[in-house]
Amino acid sequence: MLRTLAIAMLLVALCGLAPAVFAQAALDYRLQARAVAPDVYVVEGAQADFAPANGCNIINTGFIVTGAGVVVVDTGPSKRYGEQLRVLIERTTREAIVRVVHLNLHPDYFLGSQAFADVPRYATAITRAGMRREAAAYEDNLYRLCGDWMKGTEALLPDHDAVPGSERIGRHELEWRELSGHTASDLVLIDRTAGVTFAGGLVFSARIPTTPHAELPAWQQSLAWLAAHRTAVVVPSHGSLAVADAAIDGTQRYLAWIDGAFRRAAEQGLDMNDVLRLPVPAEFRQWAAFDTEYVRNVAHLYPRYEQAALNSR
Repeated sequence: MLRTLAIAMLLVALCGLAPAVFAQAALDYRLQARAVAPDVYVVEGAQADFAPANGCNIINTGFIVTGAGVVVVDTGPSKRYGEQLRVLIERTTREAIVRVVHLNLHPDYFLGSQAFADVPRYATAITRAGMRREAAAYEDNLYRLCGDWMKGTEALLPDHDAVPGSERIGRHELEWRELSGHTASDLVLIDRTAGVTFAGGLVFSARIPTTPHAELPAWQQSLAWLAAHRTAVVVPSHGSLAVADAAIDGTQRYLAWIDGAFRRAAEQGLDMNDVLRLPVPAEFRQWAAFDTEYVRNVAHLYPRYEQAALNSR
């Protein structure tokens, strides 16, 4: 009886693991398009850090079916992802893809672009320059992290400048706004017709923000603008869509806490190891990728607070 029960429990556990295991074995991202408004779809990434288990797919990409063609928002972390995203789009609509837009320079925003080589690809001038500078390092890093998922991936850079302003494509009025803070150039796409904002890396939903290119004062200013002009739906670059309506406020709270905690720690003369031992609010400890991303936040940001404290003495 006990042996039968043990076997049954093992089978249940294996069944629970099976989708992820089989997806990894087949290198299938199992992408799904979720309609968040009429004509507007989001493809949600894993609530995690880059890992072989998710194929480095932690980004929320998307697309808009405008009536005059499809606008794709970011292309994912790999050639394989881009190919599977294109298949998903073609299953969802018969409209041709007429434009790809990259919201910032980070790798999962553009390393899937080989699948869209025949489509005009847009990013701001600052983002394009950053991609040229960082692309080789991004390729190496994601190959190291995610192995076979990345096979054949080579950076294909955008070939057009995205310019802030408004335009109508088909039945959708689109606004492009260049903000900053998460990176030196954070492009935001606002679909005024559908009431959807693709906020890119400025907004994280129940997920610790990434900070390798962050400038917190500018980031907070950008979040204040987004909060003052929020639409019915806000799509964060990373994190859960289920709680995305609170993501602007959550990101603001996290950055404000980081700023205050790091400033006080630096004034007390604490080093980075001391900071890592300081208590973190329970809300943030429960966010996705806390164990890895918070350590990187400290490494990226705390030295600036230390330097500022030294300069003020």
